[in-house]
Amino acid sequence: MLPRLLFCCSPKLLYKPPSNQDPSEFSRMNKIKKPFWESKSLDEMNKQEWESLCDGCARCCLQKLEDIDTGDIYYTQIVCQLLDQKTGNCCQYEKRSELVPTCVSLTPEKTRELNWMPDTCAYRLLAENKPLPAWHPLISGTPDTVIAAGISIRGQAISEADVPEDEWESYITEKLI
Repeated sequence: MLPRLLFCCSPKLLYKPPSNQDPSEFSRMNKIKKPFWESKSLDEMNKQEWESLCDGCARCCLQKLEDIDTGDIYYTQIVCQLLDQKTGNCCQYEKRSELVPTCVSLTPEKTRELNWMPDTCAYRLLAENKPLPAWHPLISGTPDTVIAAGISIRGQAISEADVPEDEWESYITEKLI
């Protein structure tokens, strides 16, 4: 029995054009269309493309505290009360800004300005001209890789509804969950 080969993505097929074919024709035929996140700027993306950049990790939903003297940002283990920790989704996504006035609706401009966005965030990565990681659902084809990579905060945080705000400082974490 032959050993089975496993590929994490489709193997590239090598092809040599027939000698009677114009090589420039081969180039035109074989131009591979880049995925939208590699071919468009954040400003050029449509709503569906923009929303699909979110990997569902919910790290941006963690409550953060800012040191009033230094401006340093500290993440806590406390998450927004609207986050469904089983799914990693906001329960009231369309109305989140109304229900939680401090919730930030991301825009391309804001992704370039907000210094507290997680360094794994696709919006931040693309704003900094960095590639998406292999575990990102747009690359892997499944949201399960976000969990497998240890990026998701599902089931690892405490709802803000369960912790009085004056105790949040006790929940500051060195490592982003």
